[in-house]
Amino acid sequence: MNALLGQSAVLLGFLAALTGAGTMAFGLAKGRAAILRGGRIYVWLLLGAALVAVLAMQRALITHDFSLKYVADNNSTTTPLLFCITGMWSALEGSILLWSLVLAGYTASVAHRFKNRQADPMVGWALLVMFVVAAFFFGLMLGPANPFKQLSGVLPTDGPGPNPLLQNHPLVAFHPPMLYLGYVGFTVPFAFAVAALVTGRVGEGWLVETRRWTLFAWGFLTVGIVLGAWWSYEVLGWGGYWAWDPVENASFLPWLTGTAFIHSVMVQERRGMLRVWNLSLLLATFSLTILGTFLTRSGVLDSVHAFTESPIGPAILTFFAVIVAVGVGLIGWRGDRLRSPGTMDSPVSREGAFLANNMLFAAFAFVVLLGTVFPLIAEALNGDRLSVGRPYFDRMTRPIGFTLLFLMAVAPALPWRKAGSELLRHRLQWPLTVAASTVVLCVAFGLRGAAPLLAFGLGAFAAAGAGRQLLLSTRRQGLHGLFGRANGGMVVHVGVVVIAVAFAASSSYGHRHQFRLAEGESARLAGHTVTYLGAKQVDHPNKKSIVADVRVDGGRVFRPALNKFPFANDAIGTPSVRTTGVDDVYLTLVTPPREPGGTVVIGVIVQPLIMWLWVGGGIMAVGTLMAALPGRRRRPTAPASEPVPVAEEEPELAPA
Repeated sequence: MNALLGQSAVLLGFLAALTGAGTMAFGLAKGRAAILRGGRIYVWLLLGAALVAVLAMQRALITHDFSLKYVADNNSTTTPLLFCITGMWSALEGSILLWSLVLAGYTASVAHRFKNRQADPMVGWALLVMFVVAAFFFGLMLGPANPFKQLSGVLPTDGPGPNPLLQNHPLVAFHPPMLYLGYVGFTVPFAFAVAALVTGRVGEGWLVETRRWTLFAWGFLTVGIVLGAWWSYEVLGWGGYWAWDPVENASFLPWLTGTAFIHSVMVQERRGMLRVWNLSLLLATFSLTILGTFLTRSGVLDSVHAFTESPIGPAILTFFAVIVAVGVGLIGWRGDRLRSPGTMDSPVSREGAFLANNMLFAAFAFVVLLGTVFPLIAEALNGDRLSVGRPYFDRMTRPIGFTLLFLMAVAPALPWRKAGSELLRHRLQWPLTVAASTVVLCVAFGLRGAAPLLAFGLGAFAAAGAGRQLLLSTRRQGLHGLFGRANGGMVVHVGVVVIAVAFAASSSYGHRHQFRLAEGESARLAGHTVTYLGAKQVDHPNKKSIVADVRVDGGRVFRPALNKFPFANDAIGTPSVRTTGVDDVYLTLVTPPREPGGTVVIGVIVQPLIMWLWVGGGIMAVGTLMAALPGRRRRPTAPASEPVPVAEEEPELAPA
């Protein structure tokens, strides 16, 4: 029943996507508005098919329908309900199903948002592109990534359950869906960019249409990356949250190019500049989401985050190549219409700062891409298995990160067109004072190290610059003035600063050690005392755990554990973390007692300001929402011949 229902729904979705694309193409070719409007029905068929397929898979997982190969491989009768549900995106075929559902949802949202403009060729071409992308992913599920493939012969009565690491923390219920909402969300601005190129309407109109879609996709991707770092910290037991793992990089790459696009698009809207660059950034962002799909689902990477080897790699790589070829071809075809009507008056201006920002983000993305794919290229060419580790990424990205923090402080203070020295001195005086005072205080409190002190100083500089603009907006327009892209962006900047400071502190001032302790014995590390109280075995439906009781600083008892899952060869650790606003005490059970009352080895890691990484991610999410909400319009200050959107100029007040 589940297999028949799911397979039928996937086939319906594929046919709806193909027919929808064909209908839109025919209507556009013939100029028939009625046909374009009629193509909308295939959007809802696509969404309905995706929903039915997902419900069929969830029913199969929850009821343990082991007639489906996917369920037999990724489910068990003892798997808790939450991890039965999340099992849908815990392996390859189910993750493609989730991707297709999210894509169908975005396609339906676009159709609904522009329901009164179905006859507009721009909307028609955008929906056609989204239908084509949907047809590809539904086609994967009809072929090499079939989630409803049935087993023949004697059916198993139980299965191994999801990967033990994916049934060890509830964050698995939120991290992948958020990433997919971000990944797939970039399909919308990409589709409108293609539509703008095909129709020749390459001005600023399509940017206005997709502004919020881009912001929300970027915001979801941001939250997904932060949740992934939190999951890594809470589950993997190594005490870190970002290891430059290739699959981590696969999600970080489109975030970098998407961030560059969000900044540079303001220059195009305001001054009509960077048209080719913005289209190229959007093409790169969407292409990198497909490349990331290839990296994580083709089996070419050996990573805790990657899925096992599968036959879909060549199909995804071919789709990636087609996207790049079509995008580059369209940009080249419309090159004569993409000449910018505006020019840069001075590099010391807001558009100059945004351009520098874009160059840095592009360099950042290139460094990460090179470090991620170079080992794959080397292995493909000569069979050598190479690895590019954290030292390369840290050494290459740290100067870029510092420079970006500096630009975050300076750019909001710069006016459009040209900045005078007196104006800059006035606007930057207070942020510079805050930055210098911060560094002096850090040194006075005994903090050392050039890199962290520079990060703290630049972070204070950027935060003070953002705070200054938010304060000016509030004084001029009240709390309503905080909404809108410019001030929402300043809140996002504050979140970035919080993450940067927490990252610098935890990376530079952490301590770790392993202690062999008997019951009642204590150990000290970085001013904290841990006391081992004993260990016990706890049986769960899906695992057996050895749990150690450890008291931290004479207060609450924490319980790091080692878990043995039925079908796993090795024990999986579960850390226990005492979190405060100052530091984290991170506990792991490294070696359990060999006999009752025996000694154990407890790993203790003390890292400052870890909690602020997750707080910073929350601030970025709030800032993204504020940026997507409409702010108050200001009167245009540029000549009428130039594009003037909702003005985002700093609400500067005259000095007292």
